[in-house]
Amino acid sequence: MAERPTSSWCEGIEEERRELAAGTLDPECACMAALFPDALLIATDGVMDAFEADLQELREAADERVFAAVERVVSALNAINEERGGSAYETDEREQLCDYIDQALNEQGIDVVALTARHGLGRHQLTDKWRRW
Repeated sequence: MAERPTSSWCEGIEEERRELAAGTLDPECACMAALFPDALLIATDGVMDAFEADLQELREAADERVFAAVERVVSALNAINEERGGSAYETDEREQLCDYIDQALNEQGIDVVALTARHGLGRHQLTDKWRRW
């Protein structure tokens, strides 16, 4: 399964903690735990859990079902972002989330490039239709 962005965010938090403990990072430069509080990680993982459950049913699904699954995951991420004043996900995190969605779909045998082309969308427009973050 594609690696969730939350995994790398958690790794960054742990790396920062180790550097702080070792004294190799100035505490004023530590930002990972503030950028990715536990509540955000838990909420984001919950959305990913639901999306991964949807994926099991999409291997041979019609395009409309794939789009519906993408809409659900993106809408749920939008809600998380809005609950946090629109600042839960910065540009880098948004890109990571979109890449994760694409990779997860591809791993289920869904050709994202072909899917988007059939609907007149560019390669990276799959999530853009619903994304507000």
